Order: sequence, then structure tokens, then C-alpha cells
Amino acid sequence: MFTICLAIAMSCQKKSENVPENVLFSENFDDTDLTKRGWYDETRIHIVGDAQSGEGCIEYEWDNELNGCGSSSIRHLFEPTGEVYIRFYLKLSKGWGWTGRNYHPHLTHFLTTENSEYHGPAASHLTLYIEPVNGKLRLGATDIQNKDMPHGLTQGELRGGYNGKLYDSKEVLFNDDKWHCIEAYFKLNTLDIENDRPNPDGIIRGWFDGEHVIEHTDVILRSTDFPEMKINQFLMAPYFGPGLLPHAQKLWIDELVVGTNRIGPLH
Repeated sequence: MFTICLAIAMSCQKKSENVPENVLFSENFDDTDLTKRGWYDETRIHIVGDAQSGEGCIEYEWDNELNGCGSSSIRHLFEPTGEVYIRFYLKLSKGWGWTGRNYHPHLTHFLTTENSEYHGPAASHLTLYIEPVNGKLRLGATDIQNKDMPHGLTQGELRGGYNGKLYDSKEVLFNDDKWHCIEAYFKLNTLDIENDRPNPDGIIRGWFDGEHVIEHTDVILRSTDFPEMKINQFLMAPYFGPGLLPHAQKLWIDELVVGTNRIGPLH
């Protein structure tokens, strides 16, 4: 199944002759034919106008704290890589409310070749996060599934069944209902196989409307338990935990690009 999904994703990508070599896939969300362009695992897609660019954007909506009535979560496989860059535009509805907790809402994720093409986030061998939390841009990582591996967890100790290392912007950035350009870059750390240990040289970077707001170059994202680990899956799954939605609200995502080099904001 993994090979089939990847083949579909890559064949769809190759149809666009104007896609730069460093782009793994891109999506304008101008129509609902996402599965024809390599997306999968969706149950409903809601495309609306008032996009950042083009004819449409994807809408996620919560009408109460128990029901997400907009688009469902959706995935896209891509060629495995040791580093990945993402750019997308995000707009929050007027009067957007935060949870007031240091977690949630979740938004977009990357997973790796160490898990299947339908594996859930968080309880994996590595999940990478790009999301707004309490107004700040957050990049993060969890690896809960590694608790019983020979070298254990790389993203902090389990606390209440969860772990994670979080990298937030210093300033509150999301404070209006306008379109904003979100960019992130993750590079897996190298491994010292001879001495059976990871090298602290992984990279995490983030940008907001073109401004560099997150920078870490000493990150460990994997151990020698996973010498062949590569990043190969994008999961878009905006989500509020039970009881955490402050009120009915929406968000929109548009002009998404995943690649191996920075693309930058639209001009």
C-alpha cells in the first residue's frame, strides 16, 4: 500500500512541468480534486473562495466543542528526505480564541518512514509539528513510540503519557484575521554509528511573513535506533482536544509547498 500511494503521489507531482526540482509537492486548494493530486485518507474536503491566491482555499470549521464540521484531516506522501521545508498561508477567523493551555490546537505535521502511511501523530517514532499555540508560532517534535526502544526517547520524558520538545517564537504573531505566510524547516540530525550515539546537529527553523522567528541548530530528532529514518509524509489535521475549543470558529489554509529548500512567501 505504501508503494502504491507513493507512486500515485509522485506521478501526480511529475505532471506539473513548472514545479522546481527542490519541490516535493505543492497544493493551491483551488478545487476538491485533491486525491487526483496524491492526497489520501480524507473523508470530506471543503474548498471556499476568499483565498490568499487563486480560486480557493481549504476551510476547517468547528461549530461547537464536539464537532469539527469543515474539512477532515488529509495526508500526502512524498519522496523520503532527511530535510524538509514547508510553506503555507494561514488565516484565522475573526475573534479566534486560544485554549489557554500549552498544547492545542494542532495543525500540520510530518511523519517518517519508520511509521506506516496511515499512522497517527504523536504516538509515533517521530512526529514534527507546525502550528499556532496561544498566538505564537510553534515547531515541535514527539516520539512517544520510542519509549521501549534500546536508546529510548529523544524528545523528553513521558509526562501523563505524552512527551515533546517545543520551539516557540518569542513574540505573539497571530493576533488578527488576515492571511499570514508560515514557513518551517526541519533537518534530521546525523548519527555517530561507530560510537552508537546521535550528533546534536539537527536543525529547526521558522518564519512568519518572511521574518525569521525560530532558530535551533543543535537539535536531536532521532537516535541510532533509526539509522535509515527519513521524513516522507505530510499530515494536515487541525484539531482541538475535547473541551478545549473556546467557541465556534474557522481557519483557512492556502498555497502550500513542501520541498527541500526554502521557497519563501509569494510576491
